[in-house]
Amino acid sequence: MTRRVYIFDTTLRDGEQSPGVSLNVMEKLQIARQLARLGVDVIEAGFPITSPGDYEAVKTIAREVRGVTVAALARANFQDIDRAWEAVKGAEQPRIHTFIATSPIHMRHKLRMTEEQVIEAAVAAVKRARSYVSDVEFSAEDASRSELDFLCRVLEAAIAAGATVVNIPDTVGYATPEEFARFIRDIRQRVPGIEKVVLSVHCHDDLGLAVANSLAAVAAGANQVEGAINGIGERAGNAALEEVVMALYTRRDQFGCETNIRTEEIYRTSRLVSSLTGMPVQPNKAVVGKNAFAHESGIHQDGVLKERTTYEIMNPVMVGISQSNLVLGKHSGRHAFRQRLLELGYELGEEELNKAFQQFKVLADKKKEITDADLEAIVEEELRPVPVTYTLEYLHISTGTTIVPTATVGLKKGDEVFEEAACGNGPVDAICRAVDKVTGVPCVLKSWGINAVTSGKDAIGEVTLKISENGGKTYLGRGISTDILEASAKAYVNAVNRLLWESGRLTDKSNEVS
Repeated sequence: MTRRVYIFDTTLRDGEQSPGVSLNVMEKLQIARQLARLGVDVIEAGFPITSPGDYEAVKTIAREVRGVTVAALARANFQDIDRAWEAVKGAEQPRIHTFIATSPIHMRHKLRMTEEQVIEAAVAAVKRARSYVSDVEFSAEDASRSELDFLCRVLEAAIAAGATVVNIPDTVGYATPEEFARFIRDIRQRVPGIEKVVLSVHCHDDLGLAVANSLAAVAAGANQVEGAINGIGERAGNAALEEVVMALYTRRDQFGCETNIRTEEIYRTSRLVSSLTGMPVQPNKAVVGKNAFAHESGIHQDGVLKERTTYEIMNPVMVGISQSNLVLGKHSGRHAFRQRLLELGYELGEEELNKAFQQFKVLADKKKEITDADLEAIVEEELRPVPVTYTLEYLHISTGTTIVPTATVGLKKGDEVFEEAACGNGPVDAICRAVDKVTGVPCVLKSWGINAVTSGKDAIGEVTLKISENGGKTYLGRGISTDILEASAKAYVNAVNRLLWESGRLTDKSNEVS
């Protein structure tokens, strides 16, 4: 009989804890809506007590996203739990996820609590959470380094107090697959009432074993896996959910499990998370990497042409990587454009469609043929939820090996266009200096990177950069164009817009978004 495995997504909580990642409320909402389309069972929307912004994001997702459980994280204290409840109480299916560490090293050095005090705190936290919601998850932080006898006592007490889900985290990625599977089997055998609750695992990737440990746990009887899209998260990250899901599907002969995931949404979800977090997906990343279904070797190419399954154990169409017979170019109309976007999974409103179609026409004048990757880049560029203060109206560059690079930029704000010119150490530096003169916001370029979204000499380049003002918080900016310098200018302006918005300098937050 096929067993159901629940997918708990923590991209917006543990994933956002990745160094350098900071998502605003609208970006989190956009990802949450896509996660709901993907079919995850639980979205851990954030850790409400940590900041007003995180609280607002959880509250917004709970109110706006339906058809999925929305969870909020809370330490094992009443203040955290009360705040979590305030954030998720508007959800269709609210969950409070409370945790406390159970390993000797955490209890001794971090909590400075005895075993009995930890059990008492866990019970009190679960009971407090149950006073608000019927769905309570309890996590024993650093469970894989905990003493088994004590861990079983904590879990038994949490279940008796009303926990409906108990989670066994490998918090520091220390476990090995065989060891972790044995650990899960022992817990199932030794904890009274464990059969009445969902047994979950949450594995980190410090040794590159997060997915392997998660799958070993499922084989040993766990029925919920926690992880993040693209495996993002603290340090080396979490278990990559797309890998877990596709392993369970591809090797269902071994696992005998099914999930509720709509696999054709996997690739688009990966692209969205990568785009909004500014964390590129490595080319050889399993399932969603650029090279995951690429074949260069002649022997491999010959085999795939004769029979795809000779070298492909997964069909790329299944994860949302598809090819269409509909060829788009400069003579294509709105109907064909809309249809192709629908095939790619993008259902745009009329205003959004108009903006994307205009960008498509501009690109079509520069490229002979528009690929699916081009369209994805256009749509993601247009739908980024950052209010527009400035837009790039024009850009002129003078550069070379024997002259000082100079940039002239025209930025549109409202109905006015402001022009400034500046010199720099290179063309990108000159662009940034010119933009700073227009906006009056002196920024430091912290990082700059470019990725070829499509292939060929006329490929779309995607520039991702980060800026800061006076060495403070960093702000992410993205821009796309067939011209790298134009993409750099767009990315820098996008980052400045984000800075102005998130620092509260915009008086009108109803501005059009980009």
